[in-house]
Parts: sequence; structure tokens; C-alpha cells
Amino acid sequence: MSDAARRETREEANAEVELDELHTVITLPHVSHVQMLFRARLTAPVFSPGVETLETQLFREEEIPWDELAFETMRRTLRHFFADRRRGLFQLHVEDIPQAPPKGG
Repeated sequence: MSDAARRETREEANAEVELDELHTVITLPHVSHVQMLFRARLTAPVFSPGVETLETQLFREEEIPWDELAFETMRRTLRHFFADRRRGLFQLHVEDIPQAPPKGG
């Protein structure tokens, strides 16, 4: 599983990461899909769009263009991450998105 996460990061962002623990598992039953997202650290400040990615960029929390994020799973994962960071305690988040959410939701 961790090898797949590192490989996906290389494919999507041309980045090398050191993985921490599993952070979010989101099931999308309406498309028979499960996403498993890990916390990770860039091993070097090197990244660029991959073949399936339009752009890559690092943001501070207050700079994130929430309405421009392509996937609801990413919005939810980032919200969990920042809430956990404020608490000083990272935990595993598991949830379902039962149907396609409205754009920007």
C-alpha cells in the first residue's frame, strides 16, 4: 500500500515523499472507488505536474483555493488535516461520500 502511495505521488506530482501514517480513507460507493490518503513529507522541494495533473503548487492553509480543488475527497482530507494539526493530534478519518457532491461543496 505505501509503495502504491509513493508511486501515485510520483505520477501525479513528480515528487518524492516520506510517508507517515494513513490519514484518511474515503469510500465513493456511487463509483465503486476507495481513496486512501497518507500524511507525507516532501524529501526535497521538487515537484511539477504529472501526466494526469494540470498544475501543482504548495499553499498555506489560508491560501488554499477551496472552490478550485477538483475533488471533494481532497477538500475533506485537507480539512481533516488542518483540524488535526490545530489539535496537535493526527487520527485516522474514515467516511463515505454516498453520492456525487455538488461542485464547490
